[in-house]
Amino acid sequence: MTAASRKAFAEALTGERIRVDLGERSYDIEVGHGLLAGAGARIRPLLAQPRVVVITDETVADLYLEELTTSLAAAGIIHAAIVLPAGEGTKDFPHLADLCDQVLALGIERRTTLLALGGGVIGDITGFAAAILLRGLEFVQVPTTLLAQVDSSVGGKTGINTKAGKNLVGAFHQPKLVLADTATLTTLDDRQLRAGYAEVVKYGLLGDAPFFDWLEEYGDAVLRREPAALQRAVAVSCRAKAAVVAADEREGGIRALLNLGHTFGHALEAETGFGAVLLHGEAVAVGMVLAFELSSRLGLAAAEDAARVRRHLRSLGMPADLSLLAGCPTSADALIAHMRTDKKVRNGRLTFVLARGIGDTFVCHDVAESDLRALLEEALVVTTAGKPKP
Repeated sequence: MTAASRKAFAEALTGERIRVDLGERSYDIEVGHGLLAGAGARIRPLLAQPRVVVITDETVADLYLEELTTSLAAAGIIHAAIVLPAGEGTKDFPHLADLCDQVLALGIERRTTLLALGGGVIGDITGFAAAILLRGLEFVQVPTTLLAQVDSSVGGKTGINTKAGKNLVGAFHQPKLVLADTATLTTLDDRQLRAGYAEVVKYGLLGDAPFFDWLEEYGDAVLRREPAALQRAVAVSCRAKAAVVAADEREGGIRALLNLGHTFGHALEAETGFGAVLLHGEAVAVGMVLAFELSSRLGLAAAEDAARVRRHLRSLGMPADLSLLAGCPTSADALIAHMRTDKKVRNGRLTFVLARGIGDTFVCHDVAESDLRALLEEALVVTTAGKPKP
């Protein structure tokens, strides 16, 4: 390791603390390399009683459950663990009911804290269980994927999927702490890491053009899991989200900007069955490109902006068009039908986050369906025919 690398690694190890300012519901996001080993000591002062129930999945349990429970025991925290199946399919009513039954069977009290150890699925279902069990338990987020660290673990959105769409049943329920240990990303497979990186890119596109410039230069370092690059990507993303959540906790205004690419993305996920064909971050990546292309079509942004977003994602091996739907018979009408079930529909009209340029976005409720259909039809014809845009 070079002297510069050692210095960067040492800086990453020091970690950062970011405050989500919500009055009496305020909490910290801690970002750093190797935080998991000291999780018990960090969590203990926040507990109403020294007892937690850890919720994780089979994949993460094999990797990090022992390290976490060892730190909890060292801090004098009584703990139990519930291990759920891995994957998006776990975010449904049957698994939620089973989780609640298992937690209740442990004889919990209202002062017991739930702890989510895992990616976005575990964080979402654990947070929702915490919101409804005994009419409200406290919970802690320990996200182990890039997507969860920069997005789903922060802001208090919890929930599950239904046949009608993604995250349509849930609650706003803020955690007591978010502990983002970037060392856990070293065991994340490359596809999941790239999927999470889409949410990092989002923060540059929606309001921080210099951050997008930095990602164009150092995005490959993030995906190589270089500690300093990872910490900066996660910390900048969390700081941006914390500021938005503090200003608009329940998405009545500017928080809707965080949905850049998501109206398209959720429709793509629904069309592919919320499965392995298209991960959430991959759907968001494609959705962000489509949002910029729609903005260009409407004369709001330059075509080069959309091309720049598309080039950056593709340069790092991420999807940037609808070619992943090549084996999934679909149509513009089918995708629009999914969009109509989106939580952000207002007075029957679809909601999109559009752009005037990179780093300059706004919420729009008056996109003509004819423009949307034309965009989707063109995208489906071009990309499913194996001719992606340059």
